[in-house]
Amino acid sequence: MDFIQWPAMVVILVASWLAASQRAHRRKLAFLGFILGNLLWIVWGLHVEAYALALLDGILCGMNIRGFMKNRTATQRGEPNAV
Repeated sequence: MDFIQWPAMVVILVASWLAASQRAHRRKLAFLGFILGNLLWIVWGLHVEAYALALLDGILCGMNIRGFMKNRTATQRGEPNAV
C-alpha cells in the first residue's frame, strides 16, 4: 500500500505539465490526471492515517472535477482559450 504514493506523485506531475497546454484535449487529460492523483493520495493518506492530507486531496479532487466540467463546457462552446 505504501507504493501508492509514487504513482500518485507521477500522475500529479504529468497532469501539471498537461494543464498548461493550449489544447483542450490535453487539459481534459490534465484534470483527469489530477482527479486520479487526488484519489490515490486519499487512499494512501487514509492508509497511513494522514487525515489532513486525505481531506485536502478530497477538496482538491472536488475542485478538479469542477475544472474538468468547466473545461468541457467551454470546449463544447468552441472557446479556444477556455480554462
